[in-house]
Amino acid sequence: MKKTGLLLFTALLVISCNQKNKENEIITNDTLISNETSKPIENGFNIENISVSTADIGVFPFINLPKGLKEMNKPLVREFDVCFFPIEGIMTPFEGKLYKTFVSPNQGENFSQHFFEKSMSDYLLSIGAVKVFDGEITKEEYDRYNKKDPNKGDEGDIGYADQNIKFWVLRTKNDGNIYVQYISNNAGASLNVLQEAAFEQSITKVTAEEISSDLIEKGKAVLYINFDVDKSTISNDGIETVNEIAVALKKNPTLKISIEGHTDNSGNSTHNKTLSANRAEAVKEKLTSNGIDKNRLSAVGFGSEKPIATNDSEENKAKNRRVELIRVN
Repeated sequence: MKKTGLLLFTALLVISCNQKNKENEIITNDTLISNETSKPIENGFNIENISVSTADIGVFPFINLPKGLKEMNKPLVREFDVCFFPIEGIMTPFEGKLYKTFVSPNQGENFSQHFFEKSMSDYLLSIGAVKVFDGEITKEEYDRYNKKDPNKGDEGDIGYADQNIKFWVLRTKNDGNIYVQYISNNAGASLNVLQEAAFEQSITKVTAEEISSDLIEKGKAVLYINFDVDKSTISNDGIETVNEIAVALKKNPTLKISIEGHTDNSGNSTHNKTLSANRAEAVKEKLTSNGIDKNRLSAVGFGSEKPIATNDSEENKAKNRRVELIRVN
């Protein structure tokens, strides 16, 4: 009788243990993913299956480097950008606030790959993150995506075929979805953090009222009219802006303007000057076709001779690629 009771107790204990193990399994497509393991998820990725964490994670980028380690250089930090993360080995773009850095040891100290990876893994598990991928992408996958990554080769770059990438996802109530990936070797590491966010359009349509006000009050209006790449053909949205110029001039029939084309300093200066002149002339021709007397208009191109920002970044170069309307009476 005692033997029978012991066997029954043992069987119940095994069933209970198996049940607990099932509760802690990483994923099925119908259940939430547990955050109690550092093994990557299997059977497909669906962010909705990841539990929402209530942990206090601080402020962006939400991770302090382990003791004895530092950012090697100034990190890449963007309020809105794109970063590629490996979903089942496919480098997949996510957009939002981005942080990328190379990691190195403090002066006089050595880098421990095991220390870095264990520090990262233990911390991410403690705040409820789930490992999504742990492995390498194929050379074919690298060739497919790398030219789509605008930050490829920049600070903290990750995503080459010979790198072992560890990718984690954290869902939070207040800070949304957070994606973390890192690589390391015996010399240092790279770390990427992206806080997912929807794109918010900040460009508004230039109106005739704004153009008219700038010409009368400031004597000029600075416009960013889009053209086809390296051509003087005005794009569709550029035509909308030129149409607004025509409306402004019709409301102020005595106004005469000089249309001045400008470029950044990329490429050949002679070519840029010719291109800017052709673009200014294209705007003039479009205005005359909209009923503006050609005697009220003149066109000239300055190329990169009159920048309004230093040409030391893509953002500043974009500011220099402009059309200015100058009031001449």
